[in-house]
Amino acid sequence: MAAYDFTAPRLFVEDALAAGTRLPLDRAQANYLLNVLRRKPEDPVLLFNGRDGEWRARLDPTGRKSADLVVAERTRPQGGRADLHYLFAPLKSARLDYLAQKAVEMGAGSIRPVITRYTQGERINLERLRANAVEAAEQCGILAIPDLLQPVRLPAALAELEPRRLLVFCDEDAPVSDPVAALRGAADPGAPPPLAVLVGPEGGFAPEERAMLAERPNTVALSLGPRILRADTAAVAALALVQAVLGDAR
Repeated sequence: MAAYDFTAPRLFVEDALAAGTRLPLDRAQANYLLNVLRRKPEDPVLLFNGRDGEWRARLDPTGRKSADLVVAERTRPQGGRADLHYLFAPLKSARLDYLAQKAVEMGAGSIRPVITRYTQGERINLERLRANAVEAAEQCGILAIPDLLQPVRLPAALAELEPRRLLVFCDEDAPVSDPVAALRGAADPGAPPPLAVLVGPEGGFAPEERAMLAERPNTVALSLGPRILRADTAAVAALALVQAVLGDAR
């Protein structure tokens, strides 16, 4: 038997979860389960809230367009949020949706928009960002929604990182062409420090920003190969490399 139930839909809820709890679904959730997925009475649904672990519940329709979920038993205990900070220069909305979803899937424990000199747009809809994070967590089995932090400019973002946190930033001009070697040289894979990944805008970092990053201790510039990647593609590539060499995918 598979260790994880891939057939039952998952929902993020704000309510506390415990055996016997009855949770009324809002209209959107009820429509999703009853009409989109066509779930039937007693069908299982997995619930999580980021605090109480994952629980199996059963669907109890209360009308044509309404239903409750009755919590049964816990399927997984709550684990800690991944200690990986993801910092990024905001992109246009459609690509920002993709970026937020993939950052969650790749294990980011916190997500922070960072305003740089060449950032395309400084207006961030944090509610939309959270909606994408919740959807990604529901679909990929994560038990906690990443912290979604307010946008700040690059100097403030760097100042808030504790000195021992290894900052990996994507730099097409990085002198090391082998990203795995660069990461292994920056930290001991057997006992890696807390991590942060920074991906800049499409135009790259300005000279003064590169100088600022170079002055920060415990920072490594990461080349992602011979091709210039779009910022959202670079985010997935960088997070995958960091998680594989120093993170929870080792």
